[in-house]
Amino acid sequence: MSPISTSTLLEALNWRYATKKFDPTRKIPAETWTALENALVLSPSSFGIQPWKFIVVTDPAVRAKLVPVSWGQTQPVDSSHHVVFAVKKGLGEPEITRYIARTAEVRGVPVAALDGFKNMMLGSLQKAAAGGFLDAWQTHQIYIALGQFMASAAVLGIDTCPMEGIEPTKYDEILGLTGTGYTTVVTCAAGYRAADDKYATLPKVRFPVDEVITRI
Repeated sequence: MSPISTSTLLEALNWRYATKKFDPTRKIPAETWTALENALVLSPSSFGIQPWKFIVVTDPAVRAKLVPVSWGQTQPVDSSHHVVFAVKKGLGEPEITRYIARTAEVRGVPVAALDGFKNMMLGSLQKAAAGGFLDAWQTHQIYIALGQFMASAAVLGIDTCPMEGIEPTKYDEILGLTGTGYTTVVTCAAGYRAADDKYATLPKVRFPVDEVITRI
């Protein structure tokens, strides 16, 4: 693998901003979108369990229903693609068994050889459930995937806007997630900034490095 230059990375991250106004006439090319979907799939998670589902909403009728439950924000309809990040609640043995089976398949090892790993993961989930923080722990994983998606998009020249200003329960109803065990956490619009989005040219406001980074 040939790494990109440090200047290319920082240029992309400085170019990125939370796009408030998208150009609805511009669509992300299929090849680029496939790469971004794979960036989501490749996102890291605790133990690699991947406690999530990413719903890519492109249907105009469905997207129109999301605007009223997104505090009236129009990114869901104006962007090229709208991604909903949902977490699996109440993780337990069925999900771990599925993950172990997939691990055995991909790595070519017997399922039984992974018993120790399986039991360790189950113990951690049970401890978290008993402590009342299992769902919160898994929800935190969603933001790792969101960050990876946004950074990947920036490197590819795609604008994004993360959105927590939504009604998750209404999203679940519209997207058919109710009763599936998955629930909406956050969404992210992706596409291309409108030429007249005033926020695109505003200087990025960040504290100086030495105020944010502590080196020990």
